[in-house]
Amino acid sequence: MKGEPDSAVELRARALRLLARREHSRAELGRKLAARAESPEALQALLDALERKNQLSNERFAAERARVLSRKFGAARIRQDLKAKGIDPELVGRVSIEGELERASRILERKYREPAATREERAKRMRFLQSRGFSSEIIFKLLSARDAD
Repeated sequence: MKGEPDSAVELRARALRLLARREHSRAELGRKLAARAESPEALQALLDALERKNQLSNERFAAERARVLSRKFGAARIRQDLKAKGIDPELVGRVSIEGELERASRILERKYREPAATREERAKRMRFLQSRGFSSEIIFKLLSARDAD
């Protein structure tokens, strides 16, 4: 499948097609294009050029990825995912993840229609939210508020 490496023009066209579908991090795009590049230097030059023209942006990728994942996951899980995608830890810390209590509440309401009646059910809901990456503080606030209702 590898065959001949792409020329600089073909490699740029391939990169732009990938970026047109969705945002990519620099590391992710580099991994996808590495097999088709003539050399690592040519690949780095292309990635640098895309960043200079603002066609490739780790900040944009991180914000969009956090937005998509926030529908289903908490802050810890989102940070873990961004680190796995090769985003700089400083940028991961800057990505704003607001309204975590409200998101956890919506996720819990989608999964469980009624409030927990027993300690076992409450523990099950706590484990569910922890697996989604929500902090213990958020979980306790949410479940305490629901129990008070």
